Order: sequence, then structure tokens, then C-alpha cells
Amino acid sequence: MIGIVDYNMGNLASVINAFKSVGAEIEVQSDPAKLDQYTKLILPGVGAFRDAMEHLKRNGMDEAIKTYAASGKPLMGICLGMQLLFESSEEFGTTEGLGLIPGKVVAFNEAEFDHPHKVPHMGWNELFVQKETPLFSGLPKEFYLYFVHSYHAVCEDQYAIGKTHYGYQFVSAVQNGNIFGIQPHPEKSHENGLKIIENFTKL
Repeated sequence: MIGIVDYNMGNLASVINAFKSVGAEIEVQSDPAKLDQYTKLILPGVGAFRDAMEHLKRNGMDEAIKTYAASGKPLMGICLGMQLLFESSEEFGTTEGLGLIPGKVVAFNEAEFDHPHKVPHMGWNELFVQKETPLFSGLPKEFYLYFVHSYHAVCEDQYAIGKTHYGYQFVSAVQNGNIFGIQPHPEKSHENGLKIIENFTKL
């Protein structure tokens, strides 16, 4: 059984439907005391980093997620959920994250873009696989996914399993042992996204 963390940040319907479409048994869970009953955990999210962390801390979900991660069972953050895995974010001032992956989340720096782009980064773009990982099993070295975000992760290359170019190259997928994160929305990315979701269910 795969648990999807519900902390009142974003519509979960598309994530739920995507996992059901690949035959996964899923359950939406808002009780931090019950996370340990799942074999895998999904941390989704849409919105602002600070708001998300406040919601997670309200009932101790932040500590429950950290405990789950320490168990060695697979955990995947999607979009804002990926950003929450990091140590901090600069969105609306510095906010401490879950600290499960070393690094931070910063705004796109338009002054460094190789040519003008609109922010947020919205639409289809390529993910370039940086290293072998079961999350991308059966996918090519470069493939398209759907993105919507104004902030991105900065971390050491040892944690970067995918990068994307938008004005400059940024980290778009990460892994730290049993902890995975993906900036684009696999649940909105058709076949490529469903393959990632399927791969996660098979870990």
C-alpha cells in the first residue's frame, strides 16, 4: 500500500488517478501516526514552501515524514513536495525544510538566463538523466515532462539524477538513497510521467 500525504496543499485528484492508472494500491493519509503502515510514501504539493512547512508542522507531519525516511522505505516528493525535501527555501524569506537532501531552493535568477524566459517555468521541457536510477528505468536519456514552478533546487551533483535547461541548467530530479524527488508533474506528463510513477511503485 502506497500512502499519499495530505496536508491541505494542492489538489490530490490527479496524483491519485495517476497511481490508480498503473494499478497501485493507494491511500490518502493526513494522520502522521499512520505513515509507518505504508510500504512507500508520496509527498505531493502545489503552492508556497513556507505555507507547506507550516501545514506539515501543524500536526507533526514533518517529523513523521523524517521518521519514515529514516526507515529506508521509498519516499518521493513531487513538485513542491520535492522542494520540501531540501534543507531550506528562499521563497518569501528563508524557511527551513525537511532536511532529507542537502541543498536549498532558490528563485530562478533571470539575470543569468542565456536568453529571456517567462517565470514561472510552465509547460513541457526535457529532463536529461544524469545517472542510472530505478526511477527512470525504461526511459531514454532525455525525455519530456510537464513543469510549473518559479523556484528550483540547488544541490551537489551526487544527488542530481535529472537536470533541465530553462535559461540555465537546473536540478529537476534528485535521489538520496531511498529518498526521491522530481520537480515536474509526472501525473500530468502522459506516458513518460506514468512510467516514472510505475517505476516508483515497483521499487
